[in-house]
Amino acid sequence: MAPQGISGPALDGLREALAGEAVTPADAGYDEARTVFNGMIDRRPSVIVQCESAADVATAIRFGREHGLELAVRGGGHSVAGLAATDGGLVVDLRRMHAVTVDPQARTARVGGGATMSHLDRATQPFALATTGGRASTTGVGGFTLGGGSGWLERKFGLACDNLIAVDLVTADGAEVRASEDENPELFWALHGGGGNFGVATSITLKLHPLPAMSVAFLFFPAARGGDVLPVYREVLESAPDELGGGFIYLTGPPEEFMPEDLVGRAVCLVLVTYAGTEPALRKAAAPLLGLGHAAEVVTELPYTELQCMIDDPPGLRNYWSAEYLRALPDDAVDAFCARADSMIVPSNSQHILFPMGGALARGDSRYPVPWRTAEWVSHPFAIWDRADDDERGRQWVRDAREDVRPWSIGLVYLNFIGNEGAERVVAGFGAENYRRLASVKTQYDPGNVFRLNHNIKPG
Repeated sequence: MAPQGISGPALDGLREALAGEAVTPADAGYDEARTVFNGMIDRRPSVIVQCESAADVATAIRFGREHGLELAVRGGGHSVAGLAATDGGLVVDLRRMHAVTVDPQARTARVGGGATMSHLDRATQPFALATTGGRASTTGVGGFTLGGGSGWLERKFGLACDNLIAVDLVTADGAEVRASEDENPELFWALHGGGGNFGVATSITLKLHPLPAMSVAFLFFPAARGGDVLPVYREVLESAPDELGGGFIYLTGPPEEFMPEDLVGRAVCLVLVTYAGTEPALRKAAAPLLGLGHAAEVVTELPYTELQCMIDDPPGLRNYWSAEYLRALPDDAVDAFCARADSMIVPSNSQHILFPMGGALARGDSRYPVPWRTAEWVSHPFAIWDRADDDERGRQWVRDAREDVRPWSIGLVYLNFIGNEGAERVVAGFGAENYRRLASVKTQYDPGNVFRLNHNIKPG
């Protein structure tokens, strides 16, 4: 049976034109193909085009426009708002386009539009090279990078978009365009944070950096100690080398051998130290934290690829996230942040996170539309739970956590960390002046706002 609103002959013509496949509600793999990371999202597209090439992407875009179908674009499918899915529309599914080609001499990687962090990191690891990636191996490289790209290595190597060399894009009219410093430079500027507003990225080229060693420390404390531990963490980060990153996190104690039984399933605080270097260098830089009398620890040198998948959350749980970017973290902010952990859903996969900024991240090119890089800290309430009857509790906890630290907020935000929070928050992702410039680029490449299932920049 053809999908609603699309005739059988039209669907047959689409299938004949594709190297990939078109999946409809009549096909056995439809439910698997339409499922995204956030279990709260349950949308039923009319057709999912599983693209094999840029030509397939162009065909899908033209077909969707000809038939009046809303277009969604799927890379990793991690958007908390479920922006990779659409009810009744067409999904341009890039997941088959996941090849990564590494040039170790040039220190570059050409990454397919559907590649995840796992694809990228496992391709670069044999050459002891890396670039800033997301904090989960299943995150899509394209959406992550074009949205700015905040990850464990940002204090050492800058944001992912700071390492962007070129983007191959299919625009709203099906044209293939390349953007770089030399080709379509205004579009290239816009792709440093502007996300999927201007077209579908079929491949991106990224700068790589030597990373001969990577180390990590997980230091667990009872949740009640958080207010004493966080000021020490703050002090360490104020003088830390760029190699040191990580986060301060409240979470549910995991059922691991290293975790004391009385903390399993209960709220704990975790000092997560990442270090772009050896374990001895980590221990030296993090010495004040290692001496605080933690209840459990894991300190080790490991491949970056393993770090990237160590805290992956499983798909299908219910998700709601947000963030506030902070100009400072005085004692009052510490107290406010720590107090909110008491109302987090426990046990659950939820995390109450404070990430440090600074280093190469702060020193990056100020011309790009990612003005939130000037913050010193980011509060990232990350609610994940499994029961629908906890939906309102989870959402409200995130809203309350934002409100707690708002007095120290710079008013700007990394849009990959939030869902649908209104037009004002989209402007806060870029700054008002940048937003106006981005809107002009949007008008040039997508005047009809075909690509609107995103943190949308309206043409103008």
